[in-house]
Amino acid sequence: MRIVKSAATYASMAALPLFLFGCGGEPTVSFSKNVQPIIQANCAECHTGDGAGLQTSGLDMSTYQALMKGTKFGPVIEPGDSVSSTLILLVQGKADPSISMPHGSKGALNAADVETLVTWVDQGAKDN
Repeated sequence: MRIVKSAATYASMAALPLFLFGCGGEPTVSFSKNVQPIIQANCAECHTGDGAGLQTSGLDMSTYQALMKGTKFGPVIEPGDSVSSTLILLVQGKADPSISMPHGSKGALNAADVETLVTWVDQGAKDN
């Protein structure tokens, strides 16, 4: 009986790193290194300064703090919950096509960029 108890203890200890680091040891997505470049390349033109997206929705994507503030209608990111995050729904094309993002001639984000944003939000949308 003591051997079984010890084996179970060791098995629990072996599984602990997987639990602590997420499923499959998924690397942490950084706002500054991974997310901000996607925003700069695909969103900043309309959602900073005098951009039409900023003027229409109030979504300023010039800084982390501004992005997390959201639009004049409310937040677009629910940290830890990409399924409920409006920004993710828009870039995945799950909203009305007239408001899918990015808008206009930019075209849809590639799958890797969408996945980066999803992972960042699911990891808590941290300012890192």
